[in-house]
Amino acid sequence: MQILMAGVIVLGALSHWLAWRFKLPSILFLLLIGIVAGPVTGVLDPDLVLGDALFPLVSLSVAVILFEGSMTLRWSDLRGIGPAVWGLSTLGAAITFVLVAFAAHGLLSLSWPVSALLGAILSVTGPTVVVPMLRAIRPVSSVANTLRWEGIVVDPLGAMLAVLVAEFVRTQSIDSIWLAIAKLVASGLACGLVAAFGLAFVLSRHLVPWFMRNVVALAFVLASFAIANRFAHEAGLLAVTVMGMALANMRQVNVDDIFDFKESLTLLLVAVLFIVLAARIDFAEFRQLDWGLLFFLVAVIFVIRPVAVFASTFFSRLTLREKLLISWISPRGIVAASVASLFALALQERGVAGAEQVVPVIFSVIIATVVLQSATAGRIARWLELASPEPRDVIIVGAGEPNRAFAGKLRSAGYGVLLADTDWTEVRRARMAGFDAYFGRIVSDHAEGHIDYGSIGYLFGMSPQRDQNILAALHFRPDLGADSVFAMQTDEERGKHMKELAGSLRVPQLFGPDFTYGDWARLVAEGAEFRLTRMTESFGFREYRDSLPGEFIPLLGIDGRGRLRPFVAEGRPVLRPGWQLLSLIPHATLDAEGSQRRAASPPAGAAAPRKSAAESLRGHSAHEGRPGAGDGDTREGASGDGPAAA
Repeated sequence: MQILMAGVIVLGALSHWLAWRFKLPSILFLLLIGIVAGPVTGVLDPDLVLGDALFPLVSLSVAVILFEGSMTLRWSDLRGIGPAVWGLSTLGAAITFVLVAFAAHGLLSLSWPVSALLGAILSVTGPTVVVPMLRAIRPVSSVANTLRWEGIVVDPLGAMLAVLVAEFVRTQSIDSIWLAIAKLVASGLACGLVAAFGLAFVLSRHLVPWFMRNVVALAFVLASFAIANRFAHEAGLLAVTVMGMALANMRQVNVDDIFDFKESLTLLLVAVLFIVLAARIDFAEFRQLDWGLLFFLVAVIFVIRPVAVFASTFFSRLTLREKLLISWISPRGIVAASVASLFALALQERGVAGAEQVVPVIFSVIIATVVLQSATAGRIARWLELASPEPRDVIIVGAGEPNRAFAGKLRSAGYGVLLADTDWTEVRRARMAGFDAYFGRIVSDHAEGHIDYGSIGYLFGMSPQRDQNILAALHFRPDLGADSVFAMQTDEERGKHMKELAGSLRVPQLFGPDFTYGDWARLVAEGAEFRLTRMTESFGFREYRDSLPGEFIPLLGIDGRGRLRPFVAEGRPVLRPGWQLLSLIPHATLDAEGSQRRAASPPAGAAAPRKSAAESLRGHSAHEGRPGAGDGDTREGASGDGPAAA
């Protein structure tokens, strides 16, 4: 058993890595592993390994997953899309419920109770699949926020619908359904809000030590889920969703560390759940389904979803293209899989005919929607012109003169730049020079509410204040990645004891172990020049270095896909043919270069002397074109956009 469970976790982690590597939803790899480990080879039998604890563990895991997802829902994201979100989560879910039930009854010849259960379960989408898909597709914010909100809000509603169907099957009474609805809503809202405000009170009053915050938060989540379920079956999913949303919108409570912990825990739980549930699939149940399943899948994907989207968003601000893309992206995820497994078993125990077909139908929809939509949604988003480009803009902390000169060169290379500073004079100068500039701390709540970070791909902390650089880098590291945030050493860090930050606070140090902001400002003030040079098969970094008659500071490489690869204290990128090198040429080197050029120039009327090999290399460097440009002198003095001009 230990080897099996360890193997599930290892393979789950591998699946998430493969999903990141190939930009595909991890559920594809998780389902494949689960099917191979379960029905194909028989290595993993979840019912034998976990026994009666299987479904309680599945339910608790789903609670944590929904709580983590709901903590990303902030009311500010609803600007302009509120009607669409609430329409999809209510009217859209109701339309899906009804149409899927009719389709299941007509195309699959299932009984009305089983058809209604399928309609309830398939009224959900799935944040565990939607969010990774959105991360790969990068649609415009209106589409991304609408799908993310819908996926999280509608999940507990779908589970509640399944409860109502099961209640009706049990009692055959409409009156009992109204009572069940009241109990579900009251229990879910009450337990969720009490848990949210209780946890907020504990955290804001510092009643628990910092190292226990995550554990205490997890305890509140599981307690809220279990107590709500005690009052009303499946009310726990609503409780944890309400709890997460309430905490996410409490300004006085910092839950970023809790969210980070839950995000990591969710990755593990999603991996284990999908593998375990997929391993329970019985291929014999699929053989009972005929060609009606294919027609049912076509109806769910190509008919029912678009009808639900267009009907429920009729009065929203979404454009036709946005509605079309939202209609196409509706993958089902872990909530559908877990609820199907749970309620199908309950109907089978009551002897409902056809209940054994619920799981294969649901998993067929999961596989079909995930495979088809993950493979095509990116192309459709680009065709509809709703896909955001890969983020490549740069935030530069510090708007002083050297940073403005650097930003000017980045801008001429095709990169958007936002300068941020707490010095109004520098911000004003940056704006007068034509740059986008933010006045204030880039890590403030005000910045998060007023800056669109969708196109930001890098952060360079380059202010003369060390703490601002490090704080900004640490703030943006979870979103941009550890290889996209950098900080420049300040003069106060020259001492060795000042450089030795704790491991968790270390960020890549720009432009070398001993290069400081003071050196940076001095070189630019003395007339240093930013130069962009393309590498070729015959002219690489070594040839470029040998072609210069003095010192230079390599700043960053730009690879073939336009990604920035700065030179840092920990090492430098390997520049390949087709890459570009952005370097800073000191004034002394420029003078030596000019002297060489004048000495090599023939007197008026004399024949030009034959160039030496070194001079040929220098000429090659001087005539490397800008991105997309032809031959031409890239020296800033020649082009007129050097530091002085910037």
